[in-house]
Amino acid sequence: MSIRTLLVDDERPARRKMLRFLESAPDFEVVGEAGDGSEAIEAIDRLRPDVVFLDVQMPKTDGFAVASALKDPPEIVFVTAHDKFALKAFEVHALDYLLKPYDEERFQKVLERIRKRRRGEHPMMERLQRMLGEIQTRYPDRVLVTENERSFFVAIADLDWLEGARNYVVLHVGAKTYTMRGTLDALSKKLDPSAFVRVNRSAIVRLDSIRELQPWFHGEYKIVMKDGATVSWSRRYVTAGFPKRILK
Repeated sequence: MSIRTLLVDDERPARRKMLRFLESAPDFEVVGEAGDGSEAIEAIDRLRPDVVFLDVQMPKTDGFAVASALKDPPEIVFVTAHDKFALKAFEVHALDYLLKPYDEERFQKVLERIRKRRRGEHPMMERLQRMLGEIQTRYPDRVLVTENERSFFVAIADLDWLEGARNYVVLHVGAKTYTMRGTLDALSKKLDPSAFVRVNRSAIVRLDSIRELQPWFHGEYKIVMKDGATVSWSRRYVTAGFPKRILK
């Protein structure tokens, strides 16, 4: 028997992406789509799906309001670009939590968990531990930059170093720079600490983009980046023995 599936997202491209990934899963039958919370509630009541891929952030009625309005809810997989909703998703007994941007491999893992759940597998606490574990180790692979009235993504993998300037952050990508609104403190939480390090109050550098370290005064260092820029590594941010390990 096929798994009746409803797709709910206010962005049509997002629904098209899920449809495309579901093409390789013949045991899933897409019985409908909805573009907002009100449509979702009506469609769930009318179509009685087995599982709903439910966007969290939608105009007027969000995904959590939809889930709360259901008397006999189907299995729910929340889909969102923000990991801050993970615990709330667990509180409403979500089956899974799909964090945007996701790829087909991650999507197929969700489908397999749905299959296992329908076979009576995956206890609730195990799901919570897995969901939180994935979120804690996941970092975004791009940031959105607005420049000259246009918006575009800059890949995190392309960043060499980041420079804080009051309420803005300057992204250095090779010979190019991009400015985005925000603070260095906020952006630092989205960067993998195994790849980036805070070297002073206003700069974060990618370790792989460092050309050399030059000892400076009072236990500080001058960092020479591969693009030729120099950045100071203040004593406050130097971890004992860490610079020597990089030079090796």
